[in-house]
Amino acid sequence: MKTRRFLSAFLLLCLIFSLCATPLALADETASKEVPDPAIQAKAALLVDQKTGTVLYQKDIHKQLYPASLTKIMTCLLVLQAVDAGTLKLDQQITAPAAAYSGLDEDGSTANIKEGEILTVEQLLYCLMVVSANESANILAVTVGGSISDFVDMMNAEAEKLGCKDTHFANPIGLQDTQHYTSAWDLYLIAKEALNYDEFMTICDTADIVLPATNLSKERHLYSTNYLLSSFRATGYIDKDAHGIKTGSTSDAGHCLVSTASRGGLSFISVVLGAEKVTLPSGKTQVQSFSETSRLFDWGFDNFTYQTVLSPNDMLGSMEVTLSKDVDYVSLHPEAEVTVLMPKVLKPEDLTRTLRFTAKTTEAPVKKGEKLGEVQLSYGKTVYATAPLVAFNDVAASRSLVLMNDVKQFFDKTLVRVICAVVLILLAALVVWKLTIGRRRYRYGKSVKQPQGYRGRRKRF
Repeated sequence: MKTRRFLSAFLLLCLIFSLCATPLALADETASKEVPDPAIQAKAALLVDQKTGTVLYQKDIHKQLYPASLTKIMTCLLVLQAVDAGTLKLDQQITAPAAAYSGLDEDGSTANIKEGEILTVEQLLYCLMVVSANESANILAVTVGGSISDFVDMMNAEAEKLGCKDTHFANPIGLQDTQHYTSAWDLYLIAKEALNYDEFMTICDTADIVLPATNLSKERHLYSTNYLLSSFRATGYIDKDAHGIKTGSTSDAGHCLVSTASRGGLSFISVVLGAEKVTLPSGKTQVQSFSETSRLFDWGFDNFTYQTVLSPNDMLGSMEVTLSKDVDYVSLHPEAEVTVLMPKVLKPEDLTRTLRFTAKTTEAPVKKGEKLGEVQLSYGKTVYATAPLVAFNDVAASRSLVLMNDVKQFFDKTLVRVICAVVLILLAALVVWKLTIGRRRYRYGKSVKQPQGYRGRRKRF
């Protein structure tokens, strides 16, 4: 008896242990499919897939921060828009006006453009984006907007148009001002728009350029302020995958960088704001806007890839079809192949497929390719794709069933029902009237005619 009790207790403990162990195994399996957090050291950071707009990493992307010279991305965008509209030409010569030098910091970034010096619009853009020349920003602002204040109004209008919710510009340079701020997400929107212009990346991705002599200056050699592109100012940062876009730094803004990178068919846009300049254990200093951007790019390339998650040949469900004598249902499949950017640790079969139909049933005729629902693919709380579900084939309708259905639908209408009810009530009332009141009037109200010449019955004696 004791042995049996012992065995029963032992088996019970084994069962409890197995039940407890199963969730732990599942938890470990789930954890193995999570992408490690890069923990970017900055006030805000963002990594977006350039092709699909998929956000791969985000940290305080809507927080209002000072952008410093990242402001010049918007300045460059407005100039390129003017060129595209035909109101300005890249080879158009511009004379630097006195108004462009008002309020400039003496220790600010410069290309040493003198008042009255003549450069082309294209040369001014290289000065703006390669060496971050403040005077170039103002010269272009006056050229495009007529005045710096009017150009700033254009900047804010464009920001609103692009959907920037956390942005307000006070100057075209990025000079410190409490009313001059933006966010990582808004800078992404601005940069994404600027990337639509071929000249933008050509200029931003320039490590160094030689400007020919002008009326007031000798030949100038410009080196990029972007350490990922050029080692002229600092070594140890070159990133062969990186391209552009713009640097910025002030004591209030910290060190900032908007950049792009491409590797193996992947292209990313990154934004890093408010990074620091730190001293490493080796004693060397490190500007983290550059090092963290490279680390963010590597994290994206190492952990994500494009995968085909749906094929047009996948039969994902069916929908009941009425008004057809041939078939009772139609098969549904994705409208097209769906390829998404997703973590390498995930496989298409790991995704949960959620089907949503436009209705429980559909009526014939059904056309091949007709949208009847959608499928959503997700893992955990992340939705990776949503695609239309369409009919796999045509379904013909039965004329008799359609006619019967039309008649039924006609009489199902509220107005028709009301009219029919009124007619029936009136008919019922007429019948009642005929059977009751009408008959009485006929019986008692009709006069009886006597034959002519009648004198009554003759009495017999």
